[in-house]
Amino acid sequence: MRDEIWNRRLVLVIEAQDDQTFWDEVEAYCGRLSIKAGQSVPLHVSTICDQFEVMVERWGAERTVVWRSEPQPGHRFPVPDDASAAGCDWPVALTIPTGTTWPSGFYLVTITGGGAQRGRDTSYACFVVRPESSASQASAVLVLATNTWNAYNTWGGRSLYTGGHQVSFRRPFGRGLLCRPETERDDRKARPVYSGEAADADGEIFQQYRTTHGYPSAIGSAGWFTHERRFVEWAEAGGYRFDMAVSSDFVDDPHLLDGYKTVMSVGHDEYWTRAGRDAIDTHIAGGGRFASFSGNTMFWQVRPVAAAADPTDHSAAMVCYKYAAHEHDPVLASDPELMAGMWCDPVVNRPEWSTLGAGSAFGLYHRFGQATPYGVGGFLVVDPDHWLFAHTGLGYGDVVGRDDGVVGYETVGTAITFDEQQCLVAAPLAGQAPEVEIAGFTLSSNLGVGDYPKSIAALSDQGDLEFVASRYFAQGGEVSDQHRARARRGNAVMLTCRPFGPEGGEVVTIGTTDWVFGLGGDQPVQQITANVLDRFGLDRDDEPQSASPQ
Repeated sequence: MRDEIWNRRLVLVIEAQDDQTFWDEVEAYCGRLSIKAGQSVPLHVSTICDQFEVMVERWGAERTVVWRSEPQPGHRFPVPDDASAAGCDWPVALTIPTGTTWPSGFYLVTITGGGAQRGRDTSYACFVVRPESSASQASAVLVLATNTWNAYNTWGGRSLYTGGHQVSFRRPFGRGLLCRPETERDDRKARPVYSGEAADADGEIFQQYRTTHGYPSAIGSAGWFTHERRFVEWAEAGGYRFDMAVSSDFVDDPHLLDGYKTVMSVGHDEYWTRAGRDAIDTHIAGGGRFASFSGNTMFWQVRPVAAAADPTDHSAAMVCYKYAAHEHDPVLASDPELMAGMWCDPVVNRPEWSTLGAGSAFGLYHRFGQATPYGVGGFLVVDPDHWLFAHTGLGYGDVVGRDDGVVGYETVGTAITFDEQQCLVAAPLAGQAPEVEIAGFTLSSNLGVGDYPKSIAALSDQGDLEFVASRYFAQGGEVSDQHRARARRGNAVMLTCRPFGPEGGEVVTIGTTDWVFGLGGDQPVQQITANVLDRFGLDRDDEPQSASPQ
């Protein structure tokens, strides 16, 4: 009982620190996160301001204004008690039109009121435009990890990290997830450690930065501004052309990937639906390619929830029971494979390494809390002849991306061993994708109770280490010291694999959330990324664009 009381107090403290609901004088969300070019986007707004204006920008290599509204009358609507789970249900304030010629991409919606508090009279929403038809598709599509953005979003009360089991897409995103001022390292949960510096293992610098500016802790974990926009700015500036979609599109459109040669995932793509897993596996099995520049990828299964008012809206919210799934998820009796818990849990038994060749059970954190706080921050080259390292000049034992801390925060690893030539190779592992080639590697770790930084807004009951040891390594049985030791010691990897054998397509896994931080100026990181995109056949313009600094 004492532990339960302490845990509840901790959750309440975290919620008080991490909920910025109506911090700003105007708040808004788009009624649809993804549309086809030519469709309209409903915008829902609540504000204390007498009026507001809306500006829409396509955010690629540069930010380009594509639409502006006239001043609109402002109205204040309450935040429902269950807003974080069921949405806000605010009326449509205006409808944003799009044209059939609007290019696929990410569109930032800036809503500005006439409030008195400078800096708090602006908020942001977003939507993605997909091609109007298959005839206008590019060869590749980047799927934004909006399921993960939603999981971390505390707006309206709760996220999946502060006591919620269901989170709605029909509410504003937390401050800073979509747009905020650029800062060098202060907003990173795995802050790179420069020579002579002390590691910020407790995340005190991050915590000071985000509380001073009124940001939720989620800005260090997820969101367009943190991860995907860095990739998009660099790739589009380099002339690469690709379409965009969002992770909930898999639920609404089972043919989402039809016609694409390559699918890409960037940053922190932690939460996947069964529809998403089915779609990506079907894509790869049919010869398609998948490039995952992401850490902690495919860790949790989520179930989509349809809107109460519109049953055809299949992706209004999502459910995940996470650490309590094997005990409390209602589907256990009828459809256990749909349990909203770990993909590698024996109940679900569809580990992420069957697709990626790696998973977070074998390495989850790097330079985060007590997980390798003075770790190398980059990948050691273990196979310099691998095509990933072409034109980089890197040799055996060199480090990729150390200065930018490209291995950081959350990772994926795999079971490893050495062959007779002392080459690092994947060890036998149940469910492992075949033809795994490990090109880069570094040590990663898992965290237990007491190991997390003080800034974290999660895990009031147990640590990932204890959970992974129990549910995966001990298969739900009694947990031994050996299970805990195995869960603690892990790695992060760069690898390629062919999950469906030589007849299927190729997968590249660069298993870290923070890879994209090296795209700003690290030549080997840029070259490796270009090697992947070129090998996977992305369309590329002859004259690259120039990216505007933000």
